[in-house]
Amino acid sequence: MRRFLAFGPAFVVLIAVAAVLVLGPGAIRNIQAARSAAMVSVARTQLDQNDNVLEQINTAVRNIASAVEPSVVHIDVIDAGNSPWGASGSGWIFDASGHIVTNAHVVSNAGQIQVQLFDGRVAEARLVGQDLDTDIAVLKIDSVAGLIPARRATNTRLLRGDTVFAFGSPFGFKFSMSEGIVSGLGRSARTAIGMTRISNFIQTDAAVNPGNSGGPLVNVRGDVIGMNVAIATAIDSHGSGEGQSAGISFAIPLPTIESRVEQLIRGGPIVSGYMGVLLDEVRAGSDFAGQGVAVSDVFEESPADLAGVKANDIITAIDGENVSESAILISMIAAKKPGDSARLKIWRDRKVLEVDVTLVERPADSLTSQFQQRLLRQFGLGLRDEGDTVVVNRINPGSAAAQAGLVRGQIVRSIAGLQVKSANAAISVFANAGLFRGAAISIETSDAADPDKTTTSKLQRKQ
Repeated sequence: MRRFLAFGPAFVVLIAVAAVLVLGPGAIRNIQAARSAAMVSVARTQLDQNDNVLEQINTAVRNIASAVEPSVVHIDVIDAGNSPWGASGSGWIFDASGHIVTNAHVVSNAGQIQVQLFDGRVAEARLVGQDLDTDIAVLKIDSVAGLIPARRATNTRLLRGDTVFAFGSPFGFKFSMSEGIVSGLGRSARTAIGMTRISNFIQTDAAVNPGNSGGPLVNVRGDVIGMNVAIATAIDSHGSGEGQSAGISFAIPLPTIESRVEQLIRGGPIVSGYMGVLLDEVRAGSDFAGQGVAVSDVFEESPADLAGVKANDIITAIDGENVSESAILISMIAAKKPGDSARLKIWRDRKVLEVDVTLVERPADSLTSQFQQRLLRQFGLGLRDEGDTVVVNRINPGSAAAQAGLVRGQIVRSIAGLQVKSANAAISVFANAGLFRGAAISIETSDAADPDKTTTSKLQRKQ
């Protein structure tokens, strides 16, 4: 077979080399410059067209700033000790009556509070109330006309990846705005006043710095979805109120804010929703590990019991939001008010069920009562008060308490090295020391007939 050779490409290269030799470097540069100028002209023409996507985004972001900023306030605090330094933070207008929402840690120990509006007006504010458990506070400014309340994204579902904007006064730069996305949901974080009782924070990468605390976090419609509360730093990845932005910040979700603020404005005690279950994490290796929460017990006549929730159910979602940790589920329930409904998505016997639970007010002693029942069910140990002493009044045969050598009638002297003088105090020590999370806890007891004779036992969940 005859082989045909193509000389075309070689001629092109030779012609190019010849052009360089004949025309010289200067001519080549002129050709390249003309080509660059043509490219710039085309690009500028396209950018100047009315359908420029980036210009549309710019316009939308400007509209968000214009819609939200008049509802943002800067807060200056002079503490009760009349410190000349004071503190500052941010907040946002909740209603036309002059109620302003901020973080409790921003106004803690406040002797005097001043609020500066976006238009420059300054007004004295008074503290209506605060809930330290959720780090939420409500202020009130009186006789101020023309207030523009922030629009809220009530009943709007938030998703990871949503674009968000944070407003506030970082490092004292008042009425600043930053942009980011929702990086995660259901996060735990440490606020500037310590751990809150909620573990359902919004995580975002919007730049948040000291001074942003209390400012609103809004969506692409300019509606409030949360309130900036903490940032994570290289020193403390769990979140803090100090340090500088490292691309991880946290916000209190709107449902928690609305529930607490409405109660604070009414002046009544803070009450949380309650459904009456004991929860455990799903064990590693299970099909639902990291994707649900296990129901270990359901209290009789509780809302969960009346709705048909059963022990060993796996709760995978509440109101359409996936849950993977018991603390997150507890926070979502606690954010609701008595009378609210919670729709639970449950996995039971290889079937998916949806159950509506109507919540009630949490009983004052519910937590202690729950742990007492859990101590008896899981460890076979019952305690009772006898004056200022705690007595073992029940040991279930074959239980962890029986294996630990505990005997009915013994007097409990100390638990985990701490003296206890009531059954409730003993339950609290057990819980705080981690007994229900699998830790082995030491118990010092004495015989009722011979109080000087003491015995130390180790109580731990049966393997």
